[in-house]
Amino acid sequence: MSTFILIHGAWHGAWCWYKLVPRLEKAGHTVIAPDLPAMGRDRTSVKRVSLATWRDHICELLDAASEPVVLVGHSRGGIVISEAAQHRPHRIRTLVYLAAFLPANGESLFDIAGRDTLSLVGPNMMMSDDKTSSVIRAEALREAFYGECSDEDFALARLCVQAEPTVPLATPVQITAERFGTVPRIYVECLRDKAIPLSLQRQMQAATPCQRVAQIDTDHSPFFSRVDELASLLCSL
Repeated sequence: MSTFILIHGAWHGAWCWYKLVPRLEKAGHTVIAPDLPAMGRDRTSVKRVSLATWRDHICELLDAASEPVVLVGHSRGGIVISEAAQHRPHRIRTLVYLAAFLPANGESLFDIAGRDTLSLVGPNMMMSDDKTSSVIRAEALREAFYGECSDEDFALARLCVQAEPTVPLATPVQITAERFGTVPRIYVECLRDKAIPLSLQRQMQAATPCQRVAQIDTDHSPFFSRVDELASLLCSL
């Protein structure tokens, strides 16, 4: 059995894993699904959050775990797990990039996203007046993130998505082959993703190859739309 730490993506919180956590636990695994600072139920101000803030939060969880973990990052969570792997490579058994940003050294999320012209996220991202956070236009949420999800799950998401801090998205990731590069990586492609299109997923893999690639034929939110398939895939690790 394994310990999983699940890192949510932008505008989300631990709530997005509500279907996946009990399935993994039923299979005998230990699961930790935190809210990152300023996200979900965490009340930290978005103005106080950096990529290092999120990285250090995850490193504390890694240090407290009883064994090396399977660290799963969805979407924006990919930059966070990459940073954590650089600082705690010995505490991570496997990195899983679930339709996630997979940066090369020195790249920020904005750097990667700026190379893509197909995503529905960029054209529908609205910055706050002071540029410290962003939200997604309400009318674009379903198509961008939840196209194949149930009405009930979309209703939950629509209520729970929130402002995303800007600074972590603009911060270059600092990783090395000697530390980050020693941790096995798995990429899970979402084939009908309109937030991080398949073409961009594969561009990132070409630049930072993974030892294994799996596929789920769904939208950007397989924790809702294909949760049984996702749980089975993670258990197979």
